[in-house]
Amino acid sequence: MRQPGRRAVPYVFLTPAIVLFTLLVLVPIGYTVYLSLHRTKVSGIGLGSGARTEVFAGLSTYSEALSHPEFWRGTLRVLGYGVLLVPTMIGLALLFALLLDRPRVRLARFSRLSIFLPYAVPGVVASVLWGFLYLPALTPLPVPDGLLGPGLLFAVLNIGLWGGVGFNMVVILTALRAIPAEIYESARLDGASERQIALRIKTPLVMPALVMTGIFTVIATLQVYTEPTTLQPLTNAMPSTWTPLMKIYSDAFVRGDIHSAAAGSIVIAAATLTLSLAFLRVIAKWGFTGEER
Repeated sequence: MRQPGRRAVPYVFLTPAIVLFTLLVLVPIGYTVYLSLHRTKVSGIGLGSGARTEVFAGLSTYSEALSHPEFWRGTLRVLGYGVLLVPTMIGLALLFALLLDRPRVRLARFSRLSIFLPYAVPGVVASVLWGFLYLPALTPLPVPDGLLGPGLLFAVLNIGLWGGVGFNMVVILTALRAIPAEIYESARLDGASERQIALRIKTPLVMPALVMTGIFTVIATLQVYTEPTTLQPLTNAMPSTWTPLMKIYSDAFVRGDIHSAAAGSIVIAAATLTLSLAFLRVIAKWGFTGEER
């Protein structure tokens, strides 16, 4: 029989993780929800010298955050960014993975490392490097034209592609390497070309990996912040509310409205959670074989 003390051993090892998760994740989330349901009321003479008290506001803070025109402009920009980014990134990642999975590829390790290496560069560093490359001169002067002007969306898109294609390529390539080689040999014996094998065998079999990388990329588009924030000092064409996260930062630390910022954060978190649940549902439906259950 097991000793009673042994049953508590797993919980002892889990305690530090549970405590840290509670303090660093659950408590901040709860405090954010609390802030989103309140607002600051100023009473007395003058807005600057009046007494400030925190009062319960209910869902009115969410209504104000969602009704702000800058929030929806930023959302439309992010949607346009995602419509361009997701298919392009997944398509390039799949193309590179298929090319590297071909038999007898020269410089396969060097090519794989070269494609993946941009992912290892921090987003801030990558944005600064590309930002100076976009400028007509190597000085941080505001320019209204070029890629940092009307083509600003494509400038941010390029940075996202440069940094994210390599990671998705490795995920898809790993899924390709897990496919039994006998399937390819049977297809070659039947007279299938490498192109037919790539399109009709490899691509359908890695569909779960494509779905996973696609959903993760969609979720990442909702949280795009580093690239436009880093590029903003280099151009006068990008407002401080270019994305919803940038508007949340502006509300919290520029306007000083922490309650509206908390409501906007909860809205974005809810959207991210919804996409995550959709991802889990898709994975449960398709499983890991690429065949619908």
